[in-house]
This record gives sequence, C-alpha cells and structure tokens, in this order.
Amino acid sequence: MAAATDGMSEGMVKKVDAAKGKITIKHGPLKNLGMPGMTMVFKAASMDMLKKVKPGDTVHFVAEDVGGTLTVTQLESAQ
Repeated sequence: MAAATDGMSEGMVKKVDAAKGKITIKHGPLKNLGMPGMTMVFKAASMDMLKKVKPGDTVHFVAEDVGGTLTVTQLESAQ
C-alpha cells in the first residue's frame, strides 16, 4: 500500500469497534512513526470518524502517538 497525499497513510479497514472506540487497519509504512506496514488496532480520536467507515473500506489516515497510545487523528474514505 502506497503513501497517500498530504502526509496521510493509506490502509484498509479490517474492523471497527465503536463500543471501545477502536479501529483495526491494515496499512503500509507509517513514516511519521517509523513503523513498517502491518495490521494493527488504533484508538480513534473521535467516535464520529468510526461512523464514516466500515470493514473493507480503503482509507487515508494519520496515526500519532498521543500520550503513549497510537491514535488515528484524521480519517477519510479513499473511495
């Protein structure tokens, strides 16, 4: 998966857990975090962003280390 525009990464949503405020994304390298591509669970910065996506969706997102927790701070559908 290639990097998206404007410093965002690209990935595919594997699971949305709105009850816990988490999202699982299979993603390419996260350059801002120095991480290789993998599938991992992130905390969502807001519950609203979880309502906009579903498993199987391709997304552009920004993940950051917020207080020691990997958190998706921006999320948009790539469709």
